[in-house]
Amino acid sequence: MQYDTLLSVEKPARYMGNEFGSVAKGPVDVKFVLAFPDVYEVGMSHLGSQILYSILNGFGWAAAERAYAPWPDMEEAMRSRGERLATLETGMPLAEADIVGFTLQYELSYTNILNMLELAGIPLMAAERGKEFPLVLGGGPCAGNPEPVAEFFDAVLFGDGEEAIVEIAEAYREWKKGNGGKAELLERLSAIEGVYIPSFFAVTNDGPRVSEIRPLKTGYEKVRRRIAPDLDRVPYPVNPVVPFLKTVHDRVSMEIARGCTRGCRFCQAGYIYRPVRERSPESVLAAIHAVLSNTGYEEISLMSLSSADYGCIDGLLRALMERYADERVAVSFPSLRVGSLTRDLVEQVARVRKTGFTLAPEAGSERMRRVINKGILEEDLVRNAFDVYHAGWRVIKLYFMIGLPTETREDVLGIAELSARVRRAGREAGQHGDVNVSVSNFVPKPHTPFQWEPQLGREEIVARQHLLRNELKKRKLAFKWHDATLSQLEGVFARGDRRLSRVLLKARELGCRFDGWGEHVDFGKWRQAFESTGIDPESYLRRRETNEILPWDHLESGVGKDFLRTEMERALAELPTGDCRTGSCTCCGVCDFSRVRPVVHVPGADSLQEEGAGSASIGTPAPYPGGEGEPEVPAERIRLRFTKTGAMSLLSHLEIIHLFTRAVRRAGIPILYSRGFHPHPKFSFATALSVGVESRAEYMDMEIATGFGAQRTLQALNLALPAGIEIVEARAVPLKSPSLSVMLASTSYRVTLPPALVSGLPSLAEAFLRLESFPYQRVKKGKVAVMDLRRELISLHADGRMLEMTVGRGKPVEFASAITGLPQEALRSMEIEKLGVHFSDAVAAGDTKGCDTDC
Repeated sequence: MQYDTLLSVEKPARYMGNEFGSVAKGPVDVKFVLAFPDVYEVGMSHLGSQILYSILNGFGWAAAERAYAPWPDMEEAMRSRGERLATLETGMPLAEADIVGFTLQYELSYTNILNMLELAGIPLMAAERGKEFPLVLGGGPCAGNPEPVAEFFDAVLFGDGEEAIVEIAEAYREWKKGNGGKAELLERLSAIEGVYIPSFFAVTNDGPRVSEIRPLKTGYEKVRRRIAPDLDRVPYPVNPVVPFLKTVHDRVSMEIARGCTRGCRFCQAGYIYRPVRERSPESVLAAIHAVLSNTGYEEISLMSLSSADYGCIDGLLRALMERYADERVAVSFPSLRVGSLTRDLVEQVARVRKTGFTLAPEAGSERMRRVINKGILEEDLVRNAFDVYHAGWRVIKLYFMIGLPTETREDVLGIAELSARVRRAGREAGQHGDVNVSVSNFVPKPHTPFQWEPQLGREEIVARQHLLRNELKKRKLAFKWHDATLSQLEGVFARGDRRLSRVLLKARELGCRFDGWGEHVDFGKWRQAFESTGIDPESYLRRRETNEILPWDHLESGVGKDFLRTEMERALAELPTGDCRTGSCTCCGVCDFSRVRPVVHVPGADSLQEEGAGSASIGTPAPYPGGEGEPEVPAERIRLRFTKTGAMSLLSHLEIIHLFTRAVRRAGIPILYSRGFHPHPKFSFATALSVGVESRAEYMDMEIATGFGAQRTLQALNLALPAGIEIVEARAVPLKSPSLSVMLASTSYRVTLPPALVSGLPSLAEAFLRLESFPYQRVKKGKVAVMDLRRELISLHADGRMLEMTVGRGKPVEFASAITGLPQEALRSMEIEKLGVHFSDAVAAGDTKGCDTDC
C-alpha cells in the first residue's frame, strides 16, 4: 500500500502490517491468503483466523498472509488510485495468491466478500475463474448453509479447520506440481472430509422452494462436517499477531473447549460444533503462559460456548489467579450460563480487576426457557447476580432474545420484570445495581430444531421492542436492541438458497457493503436489489414443512434430522432434553464413540500442578505493584527518548500508547500502576505527535519498581518494540519531577513540500518573518483556540522546498500553510520530521539536561 494512500485514511494502522507476530516469507509452494470480510479490528479478533495463520506458517512450503475488508475511506482511495487489494505481510495482490480463503462468519458480510474479490481483480463467479486465478475457499459458521454464496466459491470447508486446512493446502501443492486443470483440483479437494464443492451439485427451485438437489459426482451425495476429535492434538497459536491498534477483543483468547452439551434449541453453534471437546487444563495453562510472554496482553478470555461448564473450571481459574494475579493479568468470560456460576468463581475473577460481566438468561419467563431448553431458574439468576454485585461489580449485562417460537406478550414483559429483580439483587448486595439489558431478535438457523420455524416480520418485532422499551423505561433500566430490518436481512440469507446470488450481485452493484454496520447498511438499495431480481425476501422467512427439501440438506452436521425434528416437537410441548455431559446420551447422532466422542476433563483426574504455580511468571522479574489496596513500593522514574520513523509514523498517539503498553509487558519491565477501578500503567508522553510525522526526539516518562534501572529498561524495551520505534536514551529522573508536557518549551521541525506546490519558498519565509503578527484560529470539536503563529515562531529557515522551524505552540502544517498561503488540505502530502525539543529551565535545574534542536 502506498504511503500517501495510507496517510489519506482515518486509521492507517489497519493496513500497515508488520505487527508483532506477523510472518512475511519469501517464495513458497503455496501462497494462502486468509481473507476476513470485515474491518481489521473485527477480523483481528477472530480466533479461528489466528489458528489457521499459525498452522499454515508452520510449514516451510506454505505462507499464510492476511487481508481484510477496506473501510469505505480506504476503498475510495484505492479505487481512485487504481490500487488492488493486497496482503498486509508482503503487499501481494490477492489475484497472485494460490488460495484465497474467506471466513464465512456472518451472513451480512457477504457483500464484503464480493467487494473484496472485485477490488482484487478476481472474477466473482466461480464458473468464470480458470486455473490462472486463485482457488476461492470459504469456511466458518455460515458454511452450514453457504448456498446463497455457493456460486462465488470453488470450495467450502464445513467444520473444524485445523487438520483440513493442511490437507487442502497439500492437495493444492500436489496439483500445482502436476500442472493439471481446475476440474482435477476440485476432484482432489472433494476427497477431503468436510470439503464441499458447490459445482458438484445441481439445485432446482420450484418458486421459493428447493425441489431437487442433484449430485453430479458419483459417491459424493452428502458432505459431512469435519470434526477435530481431540483439541490437545491440534496446534494452538502461542505467538499470535499483536495489532498496533485496539481491536474488538483486545486480549488473549484461549479456547478451553469447543462444542456444548446444553442443547439450547435456537443455538446453531451448539449443534454444529458438537460434541463437546475440552482442552486439558495442562495444555490450557501452557498455552496461556506462552501467549502472555509473546504478546504482552493483560487479560485472558476463557472462550467456549459455556465456559463455566468446563470440567476443571474452578481449579483452572484458581491456578491462573495464583500464577498471574500479581502480574495484573485479569481473567474474563465472553458470557456465563446462569446456574453454572459459583461464588468462588466470581471471587477468583474479581482478584485483579473487574472486566465486564454478562449473563445470558435468553428468555424472560420460565415457560419460554422450557421451550428453548435453557434449563435455568429465575432464582439461579438472581443468586448469581447477587454474588457478582457482592464481589464488587457495578454493572451486569443481561442478554435476551425476542421473537422465539410460541413467545407471548407475557414472555416479553417477563424480560423487564426479571431485569428489575437483578437490579434489586444488586442493591441488596450493597451496589447501585446497574443493569444493561441487551435484546436480539430470534433468527432461525440451519441445523437447529427451530430451522423449520417462521421468523417474525419487521412490524411485529418492532412492536415487541416498543413494548419492552416502555417497560424497561418505567424501571429505569438501560436497553439496547438489534435493528429489526437487519435481522430480517440476516434471516433471509441464513436459510437462503442459490437464487440469492443474483440478489447479492445486484446489491453489490448498487454499492452495498458493511451491511452489518448500522451506519453503512442501505435498506433502500437492498429493496431495489430484491425487486430487480424478482425475489421476495419474505418467502425466506416463512415456516418450512418438516418434509420439505431444505437448501442445506446435502450438508450434514452430524446431528440427525430426525433428532432435530423430535427436539422441535419437545419444544412445543415444553419438554426438556437432558445434558449428555452429566446424563445419558441423547442420541443426537454426532458421536461414533470411536473416533468422535465427548472429551471432558474432571477434577482429580487432571492435575493442574498447582504446587509452585505462584512462582511461574511471564518473564517479569517482579510482580506489577501499585494498584488499589496495595502498599506503596519503592519507585523510580525513567525518562526515555525514542525515535518514530518509517511506517511507525502512521500510528496515532493512542496507538503508540497501546504499543508501549504491550511492549512494557513483553519486556518484563516492573511498571507501576495507577489506583482505582481500572488501573493503568504509569507512563506519560511529552506531546501527542500527529499521524504521518517522523520524529527523532519523542519523550516519555514511566514509573517502575526500584532496582530495574534505566539502561536495563532501554535494552529490554528495544527487544520488544517493532522496527521504526527505538529507545535511544534512558535516564533516571527525580520521582517528583514536573511532567514533560509542563516543561516543554519549543519544538523543531523540518518540512519538505511537494515540488508542484510552491516556488520561491525562501522569499515567502522572509516575508512571513517580517510580519509582526499572524492571528490564527484552530477549531476542534466545536471549540475555538486562538493563537498568533508569528509570535509562536522562534526561528525559520528556508532552502529549496524545505522549511526548518522552531515553534512554541502550533502544528507544522499550520505554519507551512501560513507561510505559503496554501490551504492545509493541499499540504497533506508534505513530509514532516520532528528534529528535537527544548525544555524549560526546570530541566536544567536537575530533572534532565536541556535539549537543543539537534537532540
